[in-house]
Parts: sequence; C-alpha cells; structure tokens
Amino acid sequence: MITIKTVRRFFLFSLALSLFVPSALNTEVQAAAKDSAKPAVGDVAKDFELATPAGKQAKLSDQLKKGPVVLLVLRGYPEYQCPVCTRQVGQFIANAAKLKKANASVLLVYPGAAQDLAKRADEFIRDQSLPDNFHFLIDPDYKFTNAYNLRWDAKRETAYPSTFVIGKDGKIKFAKISMTHRGRANAKEVLKALGE
Repeated sequence: MITIKTVRRFFLFSLALSLFVPSALNTEVQAAAKDSAKPAVGDVAKDFELATPAGKQAKLSDQLKKGPVVLLVLRGYPEYQCPVCTRQVGQFIANAAKLKKANASVLLVYPGAAQDLAKRADEFIRDQSLPDNFHFLIDPDYKFTNAYNLRWDAKRETAYPSTFVIGKDGKIKFAKISMTHRGRANAKEVLKALGE
C-alpha cells in the first residue's frame, strides 16, 4: 500500500537527485569539453617536443626562453603538397627580419602519417631557405596535432591550418584556426600580435 508518507519521501528523494545529478553531469561535460577544446587566446600552450626531418629536436618551452613563439600548423601531406601552405610559409619567410626583430622563433609543424613523412616534409621545404629563427618540424602520426585538438579527420585532410602567437609566459596571445584550406593568418596579423 502506498501512503502519502511514501509518496512524499519519493518526491523529496527525486528532487534531491535532480539537483545533484545535473551539476555532477555538467561538471563532467565541461571537463570533457575543455579537454577537446582547440587552443584559444589566454590559454597556456601545451608544451611539446618535435623533430626536424633530419632528427634535430625542438621543444616549445626551450624556444619560449628565447622569446615569443609563432606556431604555424600546416596541412602536412594530404596526398599532395598544399599550395596554400607553400604560399603561407613563403610569406612568413619574407617577413623573417621583422619576426627576428620581435625576437620571435617560428615553429612550422608539418603533420602526417609517420610513413614517409620526413621524405614528404623534405619535398615541401627543399626550395626554401629557412632563417635561423625558423624551425621546420614534423608531427608523425599526429601526436602534436591531436594533443592540440587540431586534427582534421576527413579524407585527404590532416590538420586544421592554424597560427598561434605564444608569449614568453606560455600564454596564447593570438590564435587563428581555419576550418577550411583558406582564411589563414598572415604575417601582418602575427606581427601586430607581436607588437611590431
């Protein structure tokens, strides 16, 4: 037999449960969203270490000791060398003196499947002469790209083309993530973010 006392207890229990569960669930959802969020202005950039195609290591935290870092995430090799990436890199190289004057290091990240990535990266950069403050790095099997939540997981895609300016304090001062092949940051925007 169901009494008013039983109904009242069930109602109070249900009310208490409805107040507790959504907030616990909301906290979990917010934590999951933060883990999958793309880097944004004000965030502390996750440290990483990648190598050049020749095997020389470069670590973000080491570069930040020298000054701000411009981080360019390219598309890598999505079954062809991306002409928009080539133009973007060329534009930044053309502004190397201004970037150096701002005491900035430039890290170019070329992501892709590990097999043949160093060979494809060499093909991409072979006609370029990189200034001293530029470092061309490969991201085998998208470890960095996934850690930064920039993986463009679609046919003939690799990573969302992205540009970040990271201050010496490790915080992101400028972020532009393109969800298409175009709409990328240019050197003028980056120099402005650097205060040049």
